[in-house]
Amino acid sequence: MINEQSIEQAIQIVKDQAGHIDVLINNAGIASAGVTEAFSTEQMVALFDVNVFGVHRVIRSVLPMMRENKKGLIINVGSILGRVTFPFFGIYGASKYAVEALTDSLRYEVSQFGVDVALIQPSAYPTDMYGSAQQPLNSDCVKNYGDVGEIPGAMFSSFMSMFEAADAPKPHDIAEAIVELIKTPDGQRPARTVVGNSFGSEAINAAVAPIQNAVMQTLGLGHLEALKKS
Repeated sequence: MINEQSIEQAIQIVKDQAGHIDVLINNAGIASAGVTEAFSTEQMVALFDVNVFGVHRVIRSVLPMMRENKKGLIINVGSILGRVTFPFFGIYGASKYAVEALTDSLRYEVSQFGVDVALIQPSAYPTDMYGSAQQPLNSDCVKNYGDVGEIPGAMFSSFMSMFEAADAPKPHDIAEAIVELIKTPDGQRPARTVVGNSFGSEAINAAVAPIQNAVMQTLGLGHLEALKKS
């Protein structure tokens, strides 16, 4: 489980040294790949504890300061799998779908305090996350899936081959996208930024945006879509 005390200590150290926090980047995450039925509840809880609950814990620790200062930027690192679904990545994808909703709701809730919230949606990149991805605990269940149960391993091998190729995607792309968001003036940042092969995520983002805008107008909360500048 995430150690809340360690979060508070880290935040306090930054406050002591810098006096304030302008930008929060929630990048921590773990992955899972395999037959969904074969994962234990404990494995799913552990993944959500990092990918969703951890994001919320850190945000809670930083927001009071940002609201007081009437300024701040929160960047959550999600995934294209929060928009499109790969089979056998369902648990990981579920956590990233959760981050999508959390990010959108938070963006509206804190906009009038001058705090901006944006989402990065990376595609597959060669990072340690894949090497340490959760594997299904119930191997007998996986065997019962026969040939279908072997698909995750084949997908994983394909990803590894792609990562080792000369034209492999560079993780630095994500850092550059984050820097670009930080440099963008307040009130002008896109809600979502896809990095890498979108697998259609950009099209979904574009299609959903006007629908979400209409929802806010119907609720009479359209004013929350605009960042209030100090």
